[in-house]
Amino acid sequence: QVQLVESGGGLVQAGDSLRLSCVVSGPSYYVYAGWFRQSPGKEREFIAAITWSGGRTLYGDSFEGRFTISRGAKNTLLLQMNSLKPDDTAVYYCAAGNSWTVSPRYYDYWGQGTQVTVSS
Repeated sequence: QVQLVESGGGLVQAGDSLRLSCVVSGPSYYVYAGWFRQSPGKEREFIAAITWSGGRTLYGDSFEGRFTISRGAKNTLLLQMNSLKPDDTAVYYCAAGNSWTVSPRYYDYWGQGTQVTVSS
């Protein structure tokens, strides 16, 4: 069974940076991995995706240049977030699947989420 566990969330001030990590374990039943976020009352929003081999990335329109997705050591997925704003406050999720897509419905495996709160 594929399992994803996020960490690195917390309370930061506007303008700060934060790096989220996601450890992926279990069988390699996935080719792609991504990050999403969700705020109360809003739909889950695509941030970025990466091929698990690490060669190709895809970003949501409002994130490229400020957020960076990458592969870390072993089976770790990273999200570097810079110049954080209060609007970035959300629960951040990592996900894995076999479709190169921005739609969360096509990701098969999800972590439990980590809260990021940005104060003004």
